[in-house]
Amino acid sequence: MVQNDGVVRQLTSKRIFIDTGTQPAIPDLTGLPDVPFLTSDSIQKLNAVPSRLLVLGAGYVGLEFAQMMHRFGSKVTVLERSGQILSREDAEVAETLANCLLREGIEIQLNATVEQVRRFSDDQAGITFRTPKGKQEWTGSHLLVALGRAPVTQDLDLPAAGVETTANGFIKVNDRLETNIPGIWAIGDVSGGPQFTHASLDDFRILRDNVFGNGSRSRSDRYVPSTLFTDPELAHVGLTEKEAVARGLEIRVLQVPITPLTVPRARTTGQMDGLLKATIEKSTQRILGCTILAAEAGEMIGTVQAFMIAGMPATKLRDAVLSHPTMVEGFNALFAAL
Repeated sequence: MVQNDGVVRQLTSKRIFIDTGTQPAIPDLTGLPDVPFLTSDSIQKLNAVPSRLLVLGAGYVGLEFAQMMHRFGSKVTVLERSGQILSREDAEVAETLANCLLREGIEIQLNATVEQVRRFSDDQAGITFRTPKGKQEWTGSHLLVALGRAPVTQDLDLPAAGVETTANGFIKVNDRLETNIPGIWAIGDVSGGPQFTHASLDDFRILRDNVFGNGSRSRSDRYVPSTLFTDPELAHVGLTEKEAVARGLEIRVLQVPITPLTVPRARTTGQMDGLLKATIEKSTQRILGCTILAAEAGEMIGTVQAFMIAGMPATKLRDAVLSHPTMVEGFNALFAAL
């Protein structure tokens, strides 16, 4: 049943596709409802640059907006409850990017547990938080809440149809995007997959081929790259080192810094922050995952992804003749130790 302008209609179909997406997740923090906080949606509608921006969360959204607003002229502090930014990344990758942001003048408070948010008479936001150094309270002209995204499922009454969801409200699907109820599929962010536009596009292709074509496509065998659009960019595909270790895989880890020797293009651009890192399966020398922290990382990661899709060993990329001087030339140096 759907309701529009007070009129309730009952619609039926042989096939139902749920693609309601996600929205900024709002945490249950004491005092937050009384503060005019920003989200990734509303911060894009500001008419003026915040003079003092406090950012809750050091994930993709938090870091991208933190650096953006800092370069616009804001004084920015990022508060993160874990011991590193980008908690899913390998530690040295997160630390290298954090150092880049710190050098710019962005302040980062790690291991920060927020206890309370307050609103002051001049509409400033105050945050009380604890770190290993003790209790602190800071104020800012604006507060950005960047603590992930929540599925838009609360108004769908999914239990009425028997559709199963996770504890966080995401719709449970199999690798063909089928829910537990025949004839109902869920695609995009609401299905709990990678929250990227390109992943949602591929979800569409899976449905198109499986439901309306003669295909048997699945999410189980795809490599979904990610790119954090900070400066330098951070791109990744496949398994991180700690993910491969957690799976008990026999691996070899390769890593080189961005220098004029490893990536000659860096000398011509002057952008020499970052690193290249790859996780290799020992028995086959196939690339299990790759992380790039560098200028143009989002463009570079596609080269590694193509080799992974083709199932070629990393030695093929080591020996590939790559244009000079380009950023991808760095892969010759990264895999040189094989």
